[in-house]
Amino acid sequence: MNITDGGITAAKGFEAAGIEVGIKENHSGKKDMAMIFSKTPCKVAGTFTTNRVKAAPVKWDREVVNSGNDAHVVVINSGIANACTGKEGYDYCSQIAEKAAETLKVPAESVLVASTGVIGMQLPMDKINKGIGILSENLGESKDYANLAAEAIMTTDTHSKQIAVEVDIAGKKVTIGGMCKGSGMIHINMCTMLGFISTDCNISKKMIQKALSETVQDTFNMVSVDGDTSTNDTVLLLANGQAGNAEITEENDDYFKFKEALVYVATYLSKQIAGDGEGATALFEVKVINAASKAQAVTLSKSIVTSSLTKAAIYGHDANWGRILCAMGYSGADFDPDKVDIYFESKAGKIKIVEDGTATDYSEEEATKILSEPEVTAIADIKQGAMEATAWGCDLTYDYVKINADYRS
Repeated sequence: MNITDGGITAAKGFEAAGIEVGIKENHSGKKDMAMIFSKTPCKVAGTFTTNRVKAAPVKWDREVVNSGNDAHVVVINSGIANACTGKEGYDYCSQIAEKAAETLKVPAESVLVASTGVIGMQLPMDKINKGIGILSENLGESKDYANLAAEAIMTTDTHSKQIAVEVDIAGKKVTIGGMCKGSGMIHINMCTMLGFISTDCNISKKMIQKALSETVQDTFNMVSVDGDTSTNDTVLLLANGQAGNAEITEENDDYFKFKEALVYVATYLSKQIAGDGEGATALFEVKVINAASKAQAVTLSKSIVTSSLTKAAIYGHDANWGRILCAMGYSGADFDPDKVDIYFESKAGKIKIVEDGTATDYSEEEATKILSEPEVTAIADIKQGAMEATAWGCDLTYDYVKINADYRS
């Protein structure tokens, strides 16, 4: 597998565009509409928010994915979430699909939509319709066009998030490219996060959904910034088959090669979201190792990474290991606190701060140095088995409150 320079347009046959149409009225100059397009039909898979309050685009896309229809285009807006907007909001999804279908000469049922931004506001359809026309006329397949699209889906993100990889499958070069947005309202079980992944792999509808569903469990579903699960979380995976490999229809070597590359892309994007949490100064990674089961490791790692007190300690570069053990203790997982070892690790080194449930004679100065890096890992060894899990989050800072107190202003 090779990492290549690209994003959502890296795979053969995919084009993209990103523009400003004025949806973000108080943020003039910021792009707010994007489009992804494949002239040839795509198999499409999707995973969506677990929040009972689901935005209109989530409902629309679930129907498209579950229908088994092929997909050609994704229309995305940022600034307004089209959530809690009733029948009017859902009807707007239909209007977007019809407008894009008419403009691009594809079936309306092959159009997916996505929105992110403020909840409760209706979309300005005059601007949206105008934007669809402009986007359709300005699609391109180079990295520059991928950059424009990745910028256009941002809200409070401080930078765009994208990646592409290449992998050999049955003698054919298969490419997977992706982009995502997410910085706040991010919590485990689909974190406000939108993710779009394109591939030229030839893979069946059943297997592409299986690959995405399995991948999301260990990547996007292991990210938390602030404990709030969004109404709009969506990850879409489109495959147009242009790589020319023999169609993947079962769990064979080709499938596992594809999934390995997909996991790499999703892991990279997940870490980008966690590290760009609103106001964050550090990516906080939590590994639980030597667990009795995967479920136990997942529960413990999620509990640690979502602990506000632990996140605040990471911001303060404070090796307050008691907060980690505390978070493990209320997680609901069964483990023996008297057997736990805890480590901190970063580019500055690795230090054991707890052995068998009690503090080691570690250097606070060394621990602070390790915790002062922009990427910090906490490792909890519970000595019960051979399973492990990794979760990602960020530190909790003053700026998080400032950003969210002023979000609608």
